[in-house]
Parts: sequence; C-alpha cells; structure tokens
Amino acid sequence: MSRYPPTQSTAGGSDHQGALDTMGTCIICQNKYDKTFDILQAGRTYTFDCFECAIQALAPSCLHCGCRIIGHGVEHDDKFFCGAHCAHSEGIAEARDRV
Repeated sequence: MSRYPPTQSTAGGSDHQGALDTMGTCIICQNKYDKTFDILQAGRTYTFDCFECAIQALAPSCLHCGCRIIGHGVEHDDKFFCGAHCAHSEGIAEARDRV
C-alpha cells in the first residue's frame, strides 16, 4: 500500500491506467508515483519516490551504532561513523566532528 494519496485522474475521463504507466517506480518500495526523482551516483541512476527510500538505498551506515548517516559523519580508513563519539567508541581517537 502506498504512503501517498492515489493520483488524481485528469478531467475529461482520461485513461487512468495510461497515466500509471508513465509514472516512475521507486526501486525500493516499488511505488508508482508521478513525482519520482532520480539520483546519479558513481555512474548509476536510481529512481525514488521519497527521500526515505533514497536514504535507505544510498546512505552509508555507522559502523558502531548502525544508523544511516545523512549528514557529514566521520570517515576514517574507509570506515564510516555518524559522529566522533561512535568513532571514538571504535578506537579512533583522532576523530573530530565537523563544525
């Protein structure tokens, strides 16, 4: 079931199925939506219906706590952390939050 209200058909009795066929489909939830957007990352294009799905697909996870990193985060030796606190918990003493 979609989180969004159903697409309204246009006046004049146009073919609703035809409108559905031209809408984009989110690669995460498979929702067909008239306001999908594409993100190009490392040469690949991904289609999403919302930022929530884009984050689930593309945002790295913190090595320590597992949360999705949607801000700057901290990176050390190809390891990602949501902040310096989590990096410190993994033994990376020199980690600093960006200000």
